Amino acid sequence: MKKVGFIGYAPNPRTRLRNQIPYRLKESDSEFDSFSQVTESPIGREEEPHLHMVSKKYRKVTIKYSKLGLEDFDFKHYNKTLFAGLEPHIPNAYCNCMIQVLYFLEPVRCVIQNHLCQKEFCLACELGFLFHMLDLSRGDPCQGSNFLRAFRTIPEASALGLILADSDEASGKGNLARLIQRWNRFILTQLHQDLQELEVPQAYRGAGGSFCSSGDSVIGQLFSCEMENCSLCRCGSETVRASSTLLFTLSYPEDKTGKNCDFAQVLKRSICLEQNTQAWCDNCEKYQPTIQTRNIRHLPDILVINCEVNSLKEADFWRMQAEVAFKMAIKKHGGEISKNKEFALADWNELGSPEGMRMCPSIEELKNVWLPFSIRMKMTKNKGLDVCNWTDGDEMQWGPARAEEEHGVYVYDLMATVVHILDSRTGGSLVAHIKVGETYHQRKEGVTHQQWYLFNDFLIEPIDKHEAVQFDMNWKVPAILYYIKRNLNSKYNLNIKNPIEANVLLAEASLARKQRKTHTTFIPLMLNEMPQVGDLVGLDAEFVTLNEEEAELRSDGTKSTIKPSQMSVARITCVRGQGPNEGIPFIDDYISTQEQVVDYLTQYSGIKPGDLDAKISSKHLTTLKSTYLKLRFLIDIGVKFVGHGLQKDFRVINLMVWAGLFSESSLCGGSHIPDAFGKWEIMDPLPSVFYSFIPGRCPRTRSLTLFIYFTCPENE
Repeated sequence: MKKVGFIGYAPNPRTRLRNQIPYRLKESDSEFDSFSQVTESPIGREEEPHLHMVSKKYRKVTIKYSKLGLEDFDFKHYNKTLFAGLEPHIPNAYCNCMIQVLYFLEPVRCVIQNHLCQKEFCLACELGFLFHMLDLSRGDPCQGSNFLRAFRTIPEASALGLILADSDEASGKGNLARLIQRWNRFILTQLHQDLQELEVPQAYRGAGGSFCSSGDSVIGQLFSCEMENCSLCRCGSETVRASSTLLFTLSYPEDKTGKNCDFAQVLKRSICLEQNTQAWCDNCEKYQPTIQTRNIRHLPDILVINCEVNSLKEADFWRMQAEVAFKMAIKKHGGEISKNKEFALADWNELGSPEGMRMCPSIEELKNVWLPFSIRMKMTKNKGLDVCNWTDGDEMQWGPARAEEEHGVYVYDLMATVVHILDSRTGGSLVAHIKVGETYHQRKEGVTHQQWYLFNDFLIEPIDKHEAVQFDMNWKVPAILYYIKRNLNSKYNLNIKNPIEANVLLAEASLARKQRKTHTTFIPLMLNEMPQVGDLVGLDAEFVTLNEEEAELRSDGTKSTIKPSQMSVARITCVRGQGPNEGIPFIDDYISTQEQVVDYLTQYSGIKPGDLDAKISSKHLTTLKSTYLKLRFLIDIGVKFVGHGLQKDFRVINLMVWAGLFSESSLCGGSHIPDAFGKWEIMDPLPSVFYSFIPGRCPRTRSLTLFIYFTCPENE
């Protein structure tokens, strides 16, 4: 809930009165993404209808929580790569697949991580922080709660219906395909606006070394397509205006004869759209039927396509074209096609030639395929656009794509497909097939190759490239396509310079209006006290609860957690570990929040109602972004944190910290507890312990209560 003055605003998830339920009529054919849960015949009801259709790795993944939370959940079972997945239990985490797509676009990742501004809720900043976590992770999933928190505060996101209520998200009531396509358009527009306000001038260089024009952003350079919109009235008056778009929506032909229609033809029809509509004519001085046409002036570097498969009509079109393409492929390859995913090499004498190394596709690989891996686009002299499917054989015939660019010919390669998985039992989900480039493999695994992967929240699995373009319209429906120009990375400066500087640790004004300087609980760092690599810093974090956990009680009396409580950081305290002011805090920030707090956990956190409200708080109140930057700077310079339960704290704060940069008290064994402490200090309002850690002697987890029992016997 958002508060303006004394009035609170919250989305109403229901459009009916209390105690009312809708009377469900027979669902129409237009409800493409839903079907009956129960079969008409009793035979097969025990087989969980429709579940057998969905491949196991495409099903919605959930985290099984225990008393230890996530500590005993084996994420490695779902992800054996070094790439990082994303946790799915956060509100509005349906966009996880699109976050991964943007991350694996190298120029986007670099420009976003170079961005930093003063705006509290900047999606570009928060996305950059999340990308940094994905960079550092070695296969462990990351939590994007800070990014989604900023996302929920954007008025445009709420106006577009992108903010789902928890009940709708859990039950899958929202149309995920339409939702993610709207989110795709929203995020590109929002990032373009955020980067326009504060652009990094060195981020983009054209082929000739020229910088992008003022007022534009790198997102605009990557995704924007310049167009001419012509309106021709029947009186002969023509109006031409320039415009641009960041993505295109597929427009399907009305022909129902089932004839062969290449994807390139449909794409050209969608880009160079021609339609009849009513528009104002200055010559006639009234609304008249006009013919509106769209001509392309400049092609984008990244071609983004919303598929708009929202009804049975579009689904049948994809299915029909895939069947036609399959028959044509069988006829083309003839007897060379094998039934299994095996390939027969040519004679040993021909292995040195490109033709000899070509693999013959199997029948399974050709099924349900209509989408090409590459397309070729050419700008004509009369402002027209030629689009055709492109294969490896075409490249051998026409030559490499780089030479063709000089003549206005560009080859685009498929980089990602976002797919809507239809599953009535779970409400459906969204996954992404992503072609991960060489630079990402080099950083993570030390090898240089390209590979297609399936990203399903925290499940990541390498797949065959044909799987990325196979769409069984019964359960696997395409939603978004990303094509990129060949040699795209060569046009951009891909260096990342950490934008966080040391001045984030200096004194700052509090957001609280009633804070008293006499009650200051910390002394900010001076310039001569700036931490260095290896310095000790005591860290303590307190949290509040935004949503209560959802749990069920089993028949045997045990409790099973379905969805954990959503935590938000409320207070961060950092203590000097050396120097003349050793033991004195230099950060003691209370984090302002605009979201409704369900439980302040005062018994454990010491946070009371009003402490996080800028109007009535007497604490040193800051924004989450401000305090986050302080911790990020300390991590980046290599200080060593000491605290209790830090691994969980870092996860909730959305920080990825290597194990060597923090010492964890909760892992100290009982026989060595007294040795685990170098010093301790009682701080208001709750005891906090500052200690050092003895490696190699910590087999079990211990709580602070036990430590205080050993170290403070007078407090018993």
